[in-house]
Amino acid sequence: MALNTKEVGIREVPRIDKWIVLSLQHLFAMFGATILVPYLVGLSPAVALLSSGLGTLAYLLVTRGQVPAYLGSSFAFIAPIIAASTLNGPEGAMVGSFLAGLVYGLIALVIKAYGVNSIMRFLPPIVVGPVIMVIGLGLASVAIDMAMNEPVSGEYSTIHFIVALITLTITVLASMFFKGFFSLVPIMFGIIGGYLSALMFGLVDFQPVLDASWFAAPDVIVPFVTYVPAFSWEIAFIMVPIAVVTIAEHIGDQMVLSKVVGKDFIKKPGLHRSILGDGVATIIASFLGGPPNTTYGENIGVLAITRVFSVFVIAGAAVLAVAFSFVGKFAALISTIPTAVMGGVSILLFGVIASSGLRMLIDNEINIGLKRNLIISSVILVIGIGGAFIQVNDNIEIAGMALATIIGIILHLILPEKAVSYGKKTMFESE
Repeated sequence: MALNTKEVGIREVPRIDKWIVLSLQHLFAMFGATILVPYLVGLSPAVALLSSGLGTLAYLLVTRGQVPAYLGSSFAFIAPIIAASTLNGPEGAMVGSFLAGLVYGLIALVIKAYGVNSIMRFLPPIVVGPVIMVIGLGLASVAIDMAMNEPVSGEYSTIHFIVALITLTITVLASMFFKGFFSLVPIMFGIIGGYLSALMFGLVDFQPVLDASWFAAPDVIVPFVTYVPAFSWEIAFIMVPIAVVTIAEHIGDQMVLSKVVGKDFIKKPGLHRSILGDGVATIIASFLGGPPNTTYGENIGVLAITRVFSVFVIAGAAVLAVAFSFVGKFAALISTIPTAVMGGVSILLFGVIASSGLRMLIDNEINIGLKRNLIISSVILVIGIGGAFIQVNDNIEIAGMALATIIGIILHLILPEKAVSYGKKTMFESE
């Protein structure tokens, strides 16, 4: 339920006690998803919290304190980070994240100069929707492997699968039946409930928490300090196309946020500023070893329920995230979460990502019965999920989601009757 019944404006500062509670509420809303991403890709959850907090503060500065949005780990980059890390370790993934952040900046400049349709004419719902579905469905095997198999041996484990199913059940029940703010944090309830069930089955080793100190600096990965970054065309092809898709998602988030708050953030402070803020936050994450950042729907939900739009509350949540990243026992506790628990949560979460792509097609009233739309969506889905790739040379490979995105855009540009791929009239409609 809402902690505040009176609307608090964007520039209002709540009383200190309410300020802390409301900021904690935002932190809890983003916490489960933000730590899940680094857990899945082998990065530090503590660093993810640090980069999330610093990225949000940077976002607020870039948008001149006019957009109450919190940024957390992006799920769209899970598979690309895993692929980039396989090629060049986590350092390679950070180089890719940096390049993705630069793309945000470049597109922000284009939007500032030529308007949003200059970009969105290349990204109709018939391209973006199926690519989002590929992002979710492409990770399905990862979720099932974590849920069913023993992490060390990789063999099937009934106990692990039971814990995963318990976690999934709790997450589903929390999503369906909890009301108000609690309905926004089903991942948190799922992880906590799954963790307790794993504890009962003896899958949790609590010793690392006991051994950890209360204060510990996050294990950051800093370019030219802990490693020397090296450019790779293959990593660029893996990461950069996904940034184009997440920008389309960002625009959707900004439209929803504008409706919730009652202000047109597309016009003021301008879409170019919010996209640039996303890019700066992602670059900050790449300098620290965290996953790329993006605006969070959970936090938009918190704004809608509480009617507290204060950027000072958002900034407070960011500061708390940074503070938590330096609590050693907290980071150790996250590391003790069994993979089965994360697998159980991921079964629902990755499905929700895929379903959100389907929802984009439905919301925009895309007629899949039309040959143009059927062809584009079908090709994107099979190439993306099937794992197709183009081997340019021994060092460069364009694969998976990146290849599906590129081919989807090309098909949209060359096939006739472009208007049908935009569905109902929106700001994304081709001019």
